[in-house]
Amino acid sequence: MEMLNIKINGKDYTVEKNTTILEACHKFGIKIPTLCYLKEINEIGACRMCLCEVKGARSLVAACVYPIERDGTEIFTNTPEIRKYRKTNLELLLSNHDKKCLSCPRNDNCELQQLCLEYKVDETKFQGEETHYEEDKSTLHLVRNNNKCILCRRCVAACKNQYVSVIGANNRGFDTAITCAFDKDLNEVSCVSCGQCTVVCPTGALVERDDTAKVFEAIADPAKHVVVHTAPSIRATLGECFGMPIGTNVTGKMTTALHMLGFDKVFDTNFGADLTIMEEGTEFIDRVQNGGTLPMITSCSPGWIKFCEHYYPDLIPHLSTCKSPQQMQGSMIKSYYAEKAGIDPKDIVVVSVMPCVAKKFEITRDDQGRDGMQDNDISITTRELAKMIKTAGIQFTELEDGEFDSLMGIGSGAGTIFGASGGVMEAALRTVADVLTGEDLEKFEYTEVRGMDDVKEATYNVAGIDVNVAVTSGLKNAAKLLDDIRAGKSKYHFIEVMCCPGGCINGGGQPIQPGHVRNFVDLREKRAEALYDDDRNLPFRKSHDNPEIKAIYDEYLEKPGSHKAHELLHTSYVERKKY
Repeated sequence: MEMLNIKINGKDYTVEKNTTILEACHKFGIKIPTLCYLKEINEIGACRMCLCEVKGARSLVAACVYPIERDGTEIFTNTPEIRKYRKTNLELLLSNHDKKCLSCPRNDNCELQQLCLEYKVDETKFQGEETHYEEDKSTLHLVRNNNKCILCRRCVAACKNQYVSVIGANNRGFDTAITCAFDKDLNEVSCVSCGQCTVVCPTGALVERDDTAKVFEAIADPAKHVVVHTAPSIRATLGECFGMPIGTNVTGKMTTALHMLGFDKVFDTNFGADLTIMEEGTEFIDRVQNGGTLPMITSCSPGWIKFCEHYYPDLIPHLSTCKSPQQMQGSMIKSYYAEKAGIDPKDIVVVSVMPCVAKKFEITRDDQGRDGMQDNDISITTRELAKMIKTAGIQFTELEDGEFDSLMGIGSGAGTIFGASGGVMEAALRTVADVLTGEDLEKFEYTEVRGMDDVKEATYNVAGIDVNVAVTSGLKNAAKLLDDIRAGKSKYHFIEVMCCPGGCINGGGQPIQPGHVRNFVDLREKRAEALYDDDRNLPFRKSHDNPEIKAIYDEYLEKPGSHKAHELLHTSYVERKKY
């Protein structure tokens, strides 16, 4: 490892050779502005906001992609010339930008807005012709407003990183726009609804479809019984929307806030995750023992399911038939809970709080409800819940801790870890191992499938059977495993796939962190650790030990995999056109 002595703004530092100027400055507490850069995803030096001066260079250089290669390099990041250049760059961006900031969903959380404030930008300095685009509201999960686009191409890179690449730069010069091929609407292409574009966009050009008004309307309707349930990962991320440290577990404050918003019941989707393990584990055992299609692949992530339907429809038989935890929870609320509470399910409105914009699509899928009713009526993201809490004037950080309501409010640690990549596999193994051995195994933490590696694999001997498993997240990585299955090269029996890199803790509906945080803080690790901490502290750590799970099978579903369970908790898939 070769070390170089350098100067930054006249002060001496030592860095590894080939460290970029941006990385070096961050290491020493110097912030350089960026708008396009995303580490390992979008390293193109296009926005020119990070330009710095290197003594002896012919021109200013892009700090995000400029490697430090020579001993004695002198770098300047904050000269009057550089500050003037950055300010002019921002003013040029604003000259063709929709400046309706007060009504923008990203107001007060916009990287462009923040930089304009820091550099005291005159938003009217350059005036002239402006492009105008109609908003694309064609999908159920997001809204695209190119009037707010600054052509940073972060979304293009994120979409490519997800394998699908349905958006890109079209046209040239002043007419350049980030759109789909042939200017098609998003609902006309093979978008899988993952929403990764929304969490990397620095402005309000790509945002989730806001369904909060529907929720407020339902709560205000005296004829409706409104039930909310929250996904495992929400407890580890919601606090970020209120300035709390990344990875803070806010379960107690969240349940208090939900009750204060006026929901009639507040349930935990961890219960639905436990239910998923009971059904999915039973399905896996049946496939192994009776010659079913292997490897079996998890079905919890709707973006992943839609990806498989579009791009690998021939592998649909490998998918578990289990509904996702969101859908199982909704189904049980409108059947088991409705019966217990003596409420007509048609009078129940089920609201899910999810880390994922693809859940907005999932609730509308065929074979995801019965008797003309959807399992879930409205799905909102972590960001939308935070918006509702703020709109209601609830001082989130000041709240006392509350609890979920009973009947469907207890979740195991196995359910909690669903939110991190590897969590579904580990949760399934905890139950499958106990069922096959007939024992309550004391060793039940399967740490080999944890972490953020592209693909994690392990072999576990369960009741004399060697079970080969693999875990992956991010669709680019999933495609590699699927290609092996197609080619007959797969050695696995059970595969977990999560659409978003890192799993639900990094979902498209999670809190948006600016580039300077995303590039230097591992959001996935910090958020995941909060879930594993929660798992370690819960009284029940295996899905089949959850007393409410035992009760629902004893009183209603009979047993995992029963005919009634299949009617309510399993689903089917369709081949979708690849555009």
